[in-house]
Amino acid sequence: MPPTKINLNEAAATITHPWRPTTVAEVSGHAAKIAKFKGPFVWHQHDDADEMFLCVEGIFRIEFRDGAVELTPGDLITIPAGIEHRPVADEEAVALLFEPQGLRNTGNVEHDELTAPR
Repeated sequence: MPPTKINLNEAAATITHPWRPTTVAEVSGHAAKIAKFKGPFVWHQHDDADEMFLCVEGIFRIEFRDGAVELTPGDLITIPAGIEHRPVADEEAVALLFEPQGLRNTGNVEHDELTAPR
């Protein structure tokens, strides 16, 4: 069976809750996940994994303790392992994340409302 294409806009339309990434593709032990962002996320870090964010729709920023980087559609940023960060979207935004499969979305933090089931 040949590979199928994935439309990120259609995948995003199925997401009903912000901060709940949904895997849309798997690549060599990594997951490409689509997520909606709205409001602030929890400060966290991934001790053993890099994480990539690609802005698909809207505007969001990745905050660091010493600054922030704003992303608009088409922008991407890679957060190296061990760097504390917090995504924030003042209005709803859509992002594609690329990270190792099984990586907890809240990294080193267990947060009752924001930690997504694996």
